[in-house]
Amino acid sequence: MIGANELKRKMIISVDGQPWRVLEVSFSSPSARGASTMVRVKVRNLLTGNVLDKNFKTSEKFEEPDVEENKASFLYTDSDSYHFMDEVTFEQFSFTNEKIGELRRYLKEGVVLGALRYNGHYISLELPPVVELKVASAAPATKGDSAAGSGTKQATLETGLEVRVPQYIQEGDVVRVHTETGEVSGRA
Repeated sequence: MIGANELKRKMIISVDGQPWRVLEVSFSSPSARGASTMVRVKVRNLLTGNVLDKNFKTSEKFEEPDVEENKASFLYTDSDSYHFMDEVTFEQFSFTNEKIGELRRYLKEGVVLGALRYNGHYISLELPPVVELKVASAAPATKGDSAAGSGTKQATLETGLEVRVPQYIQEGDVVRVHTETGEVSGRA
């Protein structure tokens, strides 16, 4: 059992019989005497993807759900699904286009992700902090742009993700993209 006062970012807890990933945690002490400290938590339901803000008393306890975290590599996509392979069991599984959502902008063949299994079923994927993607098209650098303070330009990556890149990045370059923010940190 995990106490509410022990919650940390990225922990997985069970609330109302469903697995939730802790996204943010903050503690607030009420000014009234005798009142207990409250734990404010932003959590994501691993089954539905819903994000909620919840308040708990520090005395509340949570079970650890039966969630297994493995590494999985992206294999390929077809008209209605994205296919992956668990790197531990070598089992292949897939997610629909709707379930993948915006993750698809960071997926290319061979990318290794975190795969979560709950009660024997794959329920969600977690991107690595950084992925390397090839620049499919980029606007040409214009002379004087960097001196005017506009040090970036628009570029489209191989997955269709549109990002701002430094002026020196050209079509064909491979760049490092932070998956949480979508920002480019330079060449790979």
